[in-house]
Amino acid sequence: MPTTAKDPAEGADVQAKPSGDDLLIQEGDVAGDYLERLLDILDYDGDIDLDVEGGRAIVSIEGSEGDADLEKLVGDRGSVLESLQELARLAVQQQLGSRSRLMLDVAGWRRRRRDELTELGTETAKEVKASGESARLRPMTPFERKVVHDAVATVKGVISESEGEEPRRQVVVHKR
Repeated sequence: MPTTAKDPAEGADVQAKPSGDDLLIQEGDVAGDYLERLLDILDYDGDIDLDVEGGRAIVSIEGSEGDADLEKLVGDRGSVLESLQELARLAVQQQLGSRSRLMLDVAGWRRRRRDELTELGTETAKEVKASGESARLRPMTPFERKVVHDAVATVKGVISESEGEEPRRQVVVHKR
Protein backbone atom coordinates (compact mmCIF):
# COMPACT_ATOMS: atom_id res chain seq x y z
CA MET A 1 0.00 0.00 0.00
CA PRO A 2 1.46 3.39 -0.94
CA THR A 3 2.33 5.68 1.93
CA THR A 4 1.34 9.33 2.23
CA ALA A 5 3.73 12.15 2.86
CA LYS A 6 3.50 15.92 3.24
CA ASP A 7 4.26 17.91 0.09
CA PRO A 8 6.63 20.57 1.46
CA ALA A 9 5.53 23.17 -1.09
CA GLU A 10 1.83 22.70 -0.44
CA GLY A 11 1.69 21.33 3.07
CA ALA A 12 -0.80 18.77 1.70
CA ASP A 13 -0.76 14.99 1.83
CA VAL A 14 0.48 13.38 -1.38
CA GLN A 15 0.51 9.74 -2.40
CA ALA A 16 4.09 8.39 -2.41
CA LYS A 17 4.88 6.05 -5.30
CA PRO A 18 5.59 2.49 -4.26
CA SER A 19 9.12 1.23 -4.87
CA GLY A 20 11.03 -2.05 -4.88
CA ASP A 21 9.04 -5.12 -3.91
CA ASP A 22 5.95 -3.00 -3.17
CA LEU A 23 5.86 -1.90 -6.83
CA LEU A 24 6.38 -5.48 -8.02
CA ILE A 25 3.53 -6.68 -5.80
CA GLN A 26 1.34 -3.92 -7.19
CA GLU A 27 2.30 -4.96 -10.76
CA GLY A 28 1.39 -8.56 -9.93
CA ASP A 29 -1.96 -7.49 -8.49
CA VAL A 30 -2.83 -5.44 -11.59
CA ALA A 31 -1.79 -8.27 -13.94
CA GLY A 32 -3.62 -10.83 -11.79
CA ASP A 33 -6.84 -8.79 -11.91
CA TYR A 34 -6.52 -8.42 -15.69
CA LEU A 35 -5.94 -12.15 -16.19
CA GLU A 36 -8.77 -13.05 -13.80
CA ARG A 37 -11.18 -10.98 -15.92
CA LEU A 38 -9.84 -12.68 -19.05
CA LEU A 39 -10.41 -16.14 -17.54
CA ASP A 40 -13.95 -15.10 -16.61
CA ILE A 41 -14.67 -13.92 -20.17
CA LEU A 42 -13.31 -17.18 -21.59
CA ASP A 43 -15.13 -19.20 -18.92
CA TYR A 44 -11.86 -20.99 -18.05
CA ASP A 45 -11.06 -22.25 -14.58
CA GLY A 46 -7.74 -21.27 -13.10
CA ASP A 47 -6.20 -19.94 -9.93
CA ILE A 48 -3.96 -16.87 -10.05
CA ASP A 49 -0.78 -17.00 -7.96
CA LEU A 50 1.43 -13.96 -7.43
CA ASP A 51 5.07 -13.94 -6.39
CA VAL A 52 8.16 -11.72 -6.56
CA GLU A 53 11.41 -13.35 -7.64
CA GLY A 54 14.63 -12.06 -9.15
CA GLY A 55 13.47 -8.45 -9.23
CA ARG A 56 10.27 -9.14 -11.17
CA ALA A 57 6.66 -9.97 -10.53
CA ILE A 58 5.74 -13.57 -11.35
CA VAL A 59 2.09 -14.29 -12.14
CA SER A 60 1.00 -17.92 -12.52
CA ILE A 61 -2.28 -19.37 -13.70
CA GLU A 62 -2.69 -22.85 -12.25
CA GLY A 63 -5.37 -25.43 -12.81
CA SER A 64 -5.92 -29.14 -12.71
CA GLU A 65 -3.42 -31.51 -14.37
CA GLY A 66 -3.92 -31.74 -18.13
CA ASP A 67 -6.49 -28.89 -18.23
CA ALA A 68 -7.14 -28.46 -21.97
CA ASP A 69 -8.34 -24.87 -21.50
CA LEU A 70 -5.11 -23.81 -19.83
CA GLU A 71 -3.10 -25.65 -22.48
CA LYS A 72 -4.84 -23.41 -25.04
CA LEU A 73 -3.51 -20.42 -23.09
CA VAL A 74 0.03 -21.75 -23.61
CA GLY A 75 -0.29 -22.44 -27.34
CA ASP A 76 2.28 -23.96 -29.66
CA ARG A 77 5.72 -23.64 -28.01
CA GLY A 78 4.37 -20.94 -25.68
CA SER A 79 3.21 -18.55 -28.42
CA VAL A 80 -0.13 -17.73 -26.77
CA LEU A 81 1.56 -17.49 -23.36
CA GLU A 82 4.03 -14.91 -24.73
CA SER A 83 1.13 -12.85 -26.13
CA LEU A 84 -0.81 -13.03 -22.86
CA GLN A 85 2.29 -11.96 -20.96
CA GLU A 86 2.63 -8.91 -23.21
CA LEU A 87 -1.05 -8.04 -22.74
CA ALA A 88 -0.66 -8.32 -18.96
CA ARG A 89 2.42 -6.06 -19.13
CA LEU A 90 0.44 -3.53 -21.16
CA ALA A 91 -2.39 -3.62 -18.60
CA VAL A 92 0.16 -2.87 -15.87
CA GLN A 93 1.68 -0.05 -17.91
CA GLN A 94 -1.73 1.47 -18.59
CA GLN A 95 -2.77 1.39 -14.94
CA LEU A 96 0.54 2.18 -13.21
CA GLY A 97 2.23 4.26 -15.89
CA SER A 98 5.46 2.28 -15.92
CA ARG A 99 6.81 -0.53 -18.09
CA SER A 100 6.71 -3.91 -16.37
CA ARG A 101 9.03 -6.92 -16.67
CA LEU A 102 6.50 -9.27 -15.11
CA MET A 103 6.62 -12.90 -16.13
CA LEU A 104 3.56 -15.05 -16.73
CA ASP A 105 3.42 -18.81 -16.39
CA VAL A 106 0.42 -20.98 -17.26
CA ALA A 107 -0.01 -24.49 -15.86
CA GLY A 108 3.70 -24.66 -15.02
CA TRP A 109 4.68 -24.61 -18.71
CA ARG A 110 7.39 -21.95 -18.34
CA ARG A 111 8.85 -23.70 -15.27
CA ARG A 112 9.05 -27.03 -17.15
CA ARG A 113 10.45 -25.28 -20.22
CA ARG A 114 13.13 -23.62 -18.07
CA ASP A 115 14.19 -27.05 -16.77
CA GLU A 116 14.37 -28.47 -20.33
CA LEU A 117 16.37 -25.50 -21.59
CA THR A 118 18.75 -25.61 -18.64
CA GLU A 119 19.49 -29.25 -19.46
CA LEU A 120 19.87 -28.41 -23.17
CA GLY A 121 22.27 -25.54 -22.43
CA THR A 122 24.38 -27.58 -20.02
CA GLU A 123 24.59 -30.63 -22.30
CA THR A 124 25.38 -28.52 -25.37
CA ALA A 125 28.12 -26.68 -23.46
CA LYS A 126 29.68 -29.98 -22.34
CA GLU A 127 29.58 -31.33 -25.91
CA VAL A 128 31.20 -28.16 -27.29
CA LYS A 129 33.87 -28.28 -24.59
CA ALA A 130 34.66 -31.92 -25.40
CA SER A 131 34.57 -31.64 -29.21
CA GLY A 132 35.87 -28.11 -29.67
CA GLU A 133 33.22 -27.53 -32.34
CA SER A 134 30.70 -24.69 -31.97
CA ALA A 135 27.01 -25.56 -31.74
CA ARG A 136 24.12 -23.47 -33.07
CA LEU A 137 20.75 -24.05 -31.42
CA ARG A 138 17.36 -23.54 -33.05
CA PRO A 139 15.78 -20.05 -32.90
CA MET A 140 14.37 -19.19 -29.47
CA THR A 141 12.42 -16.50 -27.68
CA PRO A 142 14.32 -14.04 -25.46
CA PHE A 143 13.19 -15.99 -22.37
CA GLU A 144 14.48 -19.25 -23.81
CA ARG A 145 17.82 -17.74 -24.87
CA LYS A 146 18.39 -16.25 -21.41
CA VAL A 147 17.84 -19.62 -19.76
CA VAL A 148 20.29 -21.30 -22.18
CA HIS A 149 22.92 -18.55 -21.72
CA ASP A 150 22.65 -18.93 -17.93
CA ALA A 151 23.09 -22.71 -18.20
CA VAL A 152 26.08 -22.42 -20.55
CA ALA A 153 27.71 -19.95 -18.14
CA THR A 154 27.89 -22.70 -15.49
CA VAL A 155 30.28 -24.76 -17.67
CA LYS A 156 33.88 -23.55 -17.63
CA GLY A 157 35.71 -23.33 -20.94
CA VAL A 158 32.76 -22.35 -23.14
CA ILE A 159 30.87 -19.16 -23.98
CA SER A 160 27.56 -18.43 -25.66
CA GLU A 161 26.21 -15.57 -27.72
CA SER A 162 23.00 -14.79 -29.56
CA GLU A 163 23.11 -14.29 -33.30
CA GLY A 164 20.56 -13.30 -35.93
CA GLU A 165 17.46 -11.17 -35.95
CA GLU A 166 14.12 -11.82 -34.25
CA PRO A 167 12.25 -14.12 -34.64
CA ARG A 168 15.13 -16.27 -35.94
CA ARG A 169 17.63 -15.26 -33.22
CA GLN A 170 19.52 -18.25 -31.83
CA VAL A 171 22.16 -19.19 -29.28
CA VAL A 172 25.59 -20.25 -30.49
CA VAL A 173 27.96 -21.99 -28.06
CA HIS A 174 31.74 -21.77 -28.63
CA LYS A 175 34.75 -23.25 -26.90
CA ARG A 176 36.65 -20.48 -25.08
